[in-house]
Amino acid sequence: MFLKDIEGSPSLEMVNLVLQKISEGKKIVSLAIGEPSFDTPPEIIKAAYDGMTSGATRYVSSYGIPELREAVKRKVRRKNGINAEVPNVIFSTTKLSIYAALMSVAEGRYDALVPDPGYFYSEPVVLSGGRPIRYRLTKDFALDLQEIKKKATKRTAAIIINSPSNPTSKVFGKSELRELYDFCSERGIAILSDEAYEDLVYGKKNFSVGSLEKEPRTVVSIFSLSKSYSMTGWRAGYIVASAEVIKLINRLYENTVTCFPPFIQKASAFALDNCESRISEFKTELANRRRALMEMIDGIDALEGNEIEGAFYAFPKVKVRMSSRDLGIRLLEEKNVALLAGTSFGPAGEGHIRISFSGSPDVTAEGMKRLREFLASQRRLTR
Repeated sequence: MFLKDIEGSPSLEMVNLVLQKISEGKKIVSLAIGEPSFDTPPEIIKAAYDGMTSGATRYVSSYGIPELREAVKRKVRRKNGINAEVPNVIFSTTKLSIYAALMSVAEGRYDALVPDPGYFYSEPVVLSGGRPIRYRLTKDFALDLQEIKKKATKRTAAIIINSPSNPTSKVFGKSELRELYDFCSERGIAILSDEAYEDLVYGKKNFSVGSLEKEPRTVVSIFSLSKSYSMTGWRAGYIVASAEVIKLINRLYENTVTCFPPFIQKASAFALDNCESRISEFKTELANRRRALMEMIDGIDALEGNEIEGAFYAFPKVKVRMSSRDLGIRLLEEKNVALLAGTSFGPAGEGHIRISFSGSPDVTAEGMKRLREFLASQRRLTR
């Protein structure tokens, strides 16, 4: 495997088109953004500043500073029901976490099952020497356990799940996760559980599959502070897994990144211990934006909305005679509105578009107005 064989981010085409439009002096209305519009809470920023001024600017352990690992242990026990100890914890940026986790649970050439539609997991699988095998979700984007069991073979080292999901917003239930866990633990297959949007759930409750274990063994739980605390640029997250897996991940980090900035870790520890109220504030505002977007989608005949259970995306079906990719390109060219085609997230995303409501309500409303106008001008598919 060579880096030249790896595709760029599936959303890169749209990003490049947007940048070209901006360079031409066009104002783009973005429904594609994957980060909250909120500022990082000032008390978290202050914790980072206090860390820097108190000397937290030098090398530290590649596992993470003790203060951070202790805070993660308390948090996952309290909030996720995961019976972790400090040796089960390592600080890590979330995208790197996926790559590192795959390297740690697989040996030699292997297969990893990735969701379709789903986040961009195929590239980390390839980068770590594996072969991504897509598994389809059900019609309403729930886990299809029969599909997963059919796709799993002796080569399967890991199954990746993402709940709440980007792009579908689906939140998996306890019973389906328990069935998946029982299957994987019997087969010796690792579950990589990406829970980056764990706090952004509406009308349901996030369930961490790692809570099914007496101690971390089969499940590698991947968490992020990016969405919960509006800390996307901080690149702050953490992994909870067996002590053996954590040791292997650390071996990668100490030979590559050496360590992560200690002042960011101090701010992250502070956030985990002290900023639950900030999550509630962000979630309340996002819930209002969610309701508004669902009403806008319901008002567009050419869109068939899905229930938005978590995260900050809608993934509606589009009833027009063009591909999702062409729709995205033409919408940008004709209406200066950016969103992501469903096929950015796998072949099963065809016929869908991803709409983010993480931006300001005014921006979302304007983007949806232009989308409605564009779709009204197109030839519709029969119902």
